[in-house]
Amino acid sequence: MLSINPEQYILKPAFATIKCEPQWKWRKRDKPMPNYDLFYVWSGEGEVVLNGKSFPVEKGHCFLFRPGDETTATHNPQNPLVLTYIHFDVLEIPQMIPSPHRVLSDTISFEALLAQYVRLFLVKSFGAEVEAKLILKQLIIHLLREERENVAQITNTSNRFIETIHEIANYIQQHPGEPHTVASLSARANLSQKYFSQKFKQIIGQTVKSYIIQSRIKRAEHLLHYEGMTVTEAAYTLGYNDLHFFSRQFKKYTGKNPSDIR
Repeated sequence: MLSINPEQYILKPAFATIKCEPQWKWRKRDKPMPNYDLFYVWSGEGEVVLNGKSFPVEKGHCFLFRPGDETTATHNPQNPLVLTYIHFDVLEIPQMIPSPHRVLSDTISFEALLAQYVRLFLVKSFGAEVEAKLILKQLIIHLLREERENVAQITNTSNRFIETIHEIANYIQQHPGEPHTVASLSARANLSQKYFSQKFKQIIGQTVKSYIIQSRIKRAEHLLHYEGMTVTEAAYTLGYNDLHFFSRQFKKYTGKNPSDIR
């Protein structure tokens, strides 16, 4: 999309910045996504499922959904999502398209562009459509730039450091029932908690917390399906003292109740 002239963008009337209601859900459409949708999270906590892959989301997460994508989403009613979405099409076949999901490091300038895009049409500014197409092109450039800078940054990271992070991730998978914390894992990696969290997310693609939970749920599936454990036994083995909390997390990550697996 880098080479596309802004005039080739076709703006759709579907755009807004909204705070989702507590019971909000983005249910699966009858038909796949008909156009492009730039989807950005300002705040809150939730989960987006894109073509069967789950992404825990919070501030700074940005998606570029494409025609044909299948998407659903939910959020934490106690910490609802605030998001902006912009639907559009292009007349040309894009040569460079941003990745479907990105966690932005520079949220300030990106959010300013999003706010200006929405404001143009809310106040019916003169030349709104022309300027909006220019802003949309800037948003796409921002995503492509962050993507390239992120690749360069990872490339420049030493192999030893990458191996350390993967070693920690492997340790979590092998010992999912241990009471892992960012503090204990960062100490194991000999890194500060903040730096460890940032690099873990950058290299593994998930937050430390999300990875720990996912590892526990995967192990729980195995214990229930192959080891013949009861739901209570599996939950206790993996460090859960609250059976209802375990069941909620299990369903959130698998879409099924643990009793269904058993």
